[in-house]
Amino acid sequence: MGRDERGVTPQSEDFSAWYNELVAKAQLVDRGPAKGTMVIRPYGYRLWELLQEELDQRIKDTGHENAYFPLLIPESYLQREAQHVEGFAPELAVVTHAGGKDLEEPLVVRPTSETIIGEMMAKWVSSHRDLPLLLNQWANVVRWELRTRMFLRTTEFLWQEGHTAHADEAGAMRETMLALGLYTEVCRDIAALPVVPGEKTAGERFAGAERTFTVEGMMRDGKALQAGTSHYMGTNFAKAFEIRYTSQAGRLEWCHTTSWGMTTRMIGAVVMTHGDDKGLVLPPRLAPYQVVIVPIGRGEEVPAAARELAGRLKAAGVRAHVDDRDHLSPGYRFNDWELRGAPVRLELGARELESGTVVMAKRLGEEGKRTIPLDSVAAIMPGVLADFQAFLLRRATGFREDRTRAVGTWEAFADAVTTGWASALHCGRAVCEDDIKAESAATPRCVPLDAPPESGACVRCRQPAAYGKRVLFGRSY
Repeated sequence: MGRDERGVTPQSEDFSAWYNELVAKAQLVDRGPAKGTMVIRPYGYRLWELLQEELDQRIKDTGHENAYFPLLIPESYLQREAQHVEGFAPELAVVTHAGGKDLEEPLVVRPTSETIIGEMMAKWVSSHRDLPLLLNQWANVVRWELRTRMFLRTTEFLWQEGHTAHADEAGAMRETMLALGLYTEVCRDIAALPVVPGEKTAGERFAGAERTFTVEGMMRDGKALQAGTSHYMGTNFAKAFEIRYTSQAGRLEWCHTTSWGMTTRMIGAVVMTHGDDKGLVLPPRLAPYQVVIVPIGRGEEVPAAARELAGRLKAAGVRAHVDDRDHLSPGYRFNDWELRGAPVRLELGARELESGTVVMAKRLGEEGKRTIPLDSVAAIMPGVLADFQAFLLRRATGFREDRTRAVGTWEAFADAVTTGWASALHCGRAVCEDDIKAESAATPRCVPLDAPPESGACVRCRQPAAYGKRVLFGRSY
């Protein structure tokens, strides 16, 4: 096969090359000068802003407040919670020299903020009246990754991290599941990404957590991507940082804490869930430009009409853009916006202007181009975009369901994870998980929350299954 004229390798030939080429050619990202870093270009950053706006509003609507905590964290803070520092040790970037001299204590560049926020919580919480304490931070973090890929795994990335303190386990678990629900909703309703919410196995838990929950999405190569996680920390960080409160009965009690995060890897998730050999396919609710108008022909009359149409669309709440690069052919511009994933393209030339029509082409779908009255465009476009959003969700859901197989034998398991996910019973032992990974490159993605009860033998070792339901396994990013 080979590359098309825009230089994007077909997915079927090399999915990894397709992705790496596309995020650059669609002007989402460029490589940064330091190892594993990325420069998020304006088109890519607008995707993040739109996702951020949706998630931030939901976070605020549920009673959380945004704050900001320092990028540099004393090394001793991380060492207070043993599992936490052990889990992050290989990924830490540490500042040892500043201001022309060696530092008395090294400073860790924030890999996550449980420790420094724990230190502050201990200062801010003293009574049951101070609880729950519901904080969120939008920030950058640094994790020194060996193998990097733009958006999916980079040395520095952007995210939000929620951190909350509660009087008891019940309150903290409600919070943990609330955050998981927010992520499920944003993935499904905004990114058109159908995710499976579930609990991580012990071997896949966040370092220092008692329980970790996740939302897992399937990419178009059948691999899984962890799109967001929510953690119940128990009293581990409370004990490490002395986060205590006086109860109504006058007793000194440990707080129960949570943390939860969603990152810029969501941009990679959108690319790999919806994209095709022509380029990006963006869900309308995340598209920087939902409708791109391409005026065709020289002179001022057509571009002026295109600008007027864009104004009417914007007044109807549609993000519209006029591509008036008349030094480029219409065909080039059509292909460019297919590459960049604009949901709807409107073609307007002198002939259309004369007949009072415009040609509409959706980025995906069976209907192809169709002619619509120019004066009805603004009225019908919100419905067209909503239909396209729903179509993408149905398409991605069908793809995932087609590539998820309930299996009972090792042979069927090994076959299923070459193209998608295996739903299988598992014994729950870490040594068996490791064996499965070594043999098939698949890991347990989650124990789905809504899976029906089921018992039987482990798909690998035939010992009794541990979770009372099937576990999703897949190769992952």
